[in-house]
Amino acid sequence: MGEKFDVIVVGAGPAGTSCAYTAAKSGLKVLLIERGEYPGSKNVMGGILYRKQMEEIIPEFWKEAPLERPVVEQRFWFLDRESMVTSSYKGLEWGREPYNNFTVLRAKFDQWFASKAVEQGALLINETVVTECIVEDGRVTGVRTDRPDGDVYADVVVLADGVNSLLGKSLGFHKEWKPDEVALTVMEVVNLPKKVINERFNVEDNQGVSIEIFGDSTQGLLGTAFLYTNKDSLNIGVGTTLSGMIKKKLKPYHLLEHVKTHPMIKPFLEGGETAEYLAHLIPEGGYKSVPRLVGDGVMIVGDAAQFVNAIHREGSNMAMSSGKMAAETIVRAKEIGDFTERTLDHYRKELYSSFVGKDLKKYKDVTHTFEQHPQYMADYIPMVNQAANKFFTVDGSPKKQKQREIIKGFTKDKGKIAVAKDLFRAWKVMK
Repeated sequence: MGEKFDVIVVGAGPAGTSCAYTAAKSGLKVLLIERGEYPGSKNVMGGILYRKQMEEIIPEFWKEAPLERPVVEQRFWFLDRESMVTSSYKGLEWGREPYNNFTVLRAKFDQWFASKAVEQGALLINETVVTECIVEDGRVTGVRTDRPDGDVYADVVVLADGVNSLLGKSLGFHKEWKPDEVALTVMEVVNLPKKVINERFNVEDNQGVSIEIFGDSTQGLLGTAFLYTNKDSLNIGVGTTLSGMIKKKLKPYHLLEHVKTHPMIKPFLEGGETAEYLAHLIPEGGYKSVPRLVGDGVMIVGDAAQFVNAIHREGSNMAMSSGKMAAETIVRAKEIGDFTERTLDHYRKELYSSFVGKDLKKYKDVTHTFEQHPQYMADYIPMVNQAANKFFTVDGSPKKQKQREIIKGFTKDKGKIAVAKDLFRAWKVMK
């Protein structure tokens, strides 16, 4: 029989490492398995790390973690082809302790985070693929890896193997994800001098900006583009549901080029050099796509469990919280010596009573609704741009006349009832 651990965690992303760190810190014998050359080498996210959930794992982590910039301004752009309507919030208090969120480069941050788990006693093994879970008498007892004599055993196996979670699928915890349950995100890291970034985004050295971009950036599809400031580089990317890309026959790199060359975005990237290109599937199904979370000797966390709030671009924080809650449940199970689904179900209950479950439930119908009604992205955002253009263009027309023409413009093609229905539907799923 192979070596026995208290916990085996498959995947060293934010969820897996949070679980490994918390379990090891509590004195459990932990094995953390990563398929990449190092943690972060195969991971992609836009690049926003939230302070609150990370601090609950490692207090004052910002004093040593490889972070880029604390975000002091969040901008939202609603693009048409040659215009945009914007809104934003800038708060200098976000640039001071305890901070709100940070931009990060995953290749650096994930390595550092995994090293902290190792410091707590976890054993990290890179470049190792888990080919299947070992199941005995209906209970998961370990994993089989692609290494010689690669069977290892544990009281509990935690699946943090990403959105596809082939291990979860092989156990029957979920089926193949449908194209509208995942988004394909592509991004580039573009190098630019710090001074240029500061001037273009109107910030100082230790201040960052995040920009979420809707409308023409996805050619009217459900999804967002994003532009984030690092110390000496920018993250520029775009993500849409896989179903939308298939329907419009779009190639991801073509969509990213469309974003980079948009007249509202291009000036921010001028003179930059592409340092890295990344592509990855992101969970998009939300509350209704969350799979079975626990079984005898096994749990699912992070992206593998569809824990992403696409409306608020939150994912890494949900991943970390789920990993931490899974570890705390395992510690509890170890104390009573019971690793059955009945005991591990404590994780599911804790998760659904936390912000993770509550936020996913609040927006449970959003993705499906906006996917079924593409007019919100394809029609209304251009209409809002046209209305702003008409209202702010000084052409000698009285303002009341302009207001009447704008309202007529909103309803002339769809009719008042259809517009009212669209507004009510959007309010209902977002309230």
